[in-house]
Amino acid sequence: MSSQTLSGNNDSNFRELLSASARFWEPRRILYNFFLLATCAIWFTASWPHFRPALHLTYLLPLLVLALHANLCYSAAYLIDLPLLGSSIRSSWLSRRRILWIAGTLLALVLANYWIADEIYPDVR
Repeated sequence: MSSQTLSGNNDSNFRELLSASARFWEPRRILYNFFLLATCAIWFTASWPHFRPALHLTYLLPLLVLALHANLCYSAAYLIDLPLLGSSIRSSWLSRRRILWIAGTLLALVLANYWIADEIYPDVR
């Protein structure tokens, strides 16, 4: 077999794995972002007088950067999912990867609460 044929098969296989992975993870990204947004909204409304000064355009860029970081962290799931989809334990992994989504989302919520309580809340004046 030529190396070009092997490379073509590997590329095709990787695309199939990436497509299967994206079909699982990307619809759940919306729910993940909703949970993080809800966490921020709860903090904002529960301590409304304190966060009133934060309603300024200067806080928009840092907020967008934090949202970008949260989504980059979400994408780390692909680093676990892709190798497991291509392994011999694929069938077992397909029924269990929802656990990774739940654990990752809970970790993100804990980190968001910590970040708001320890880093953002004290700095807003």
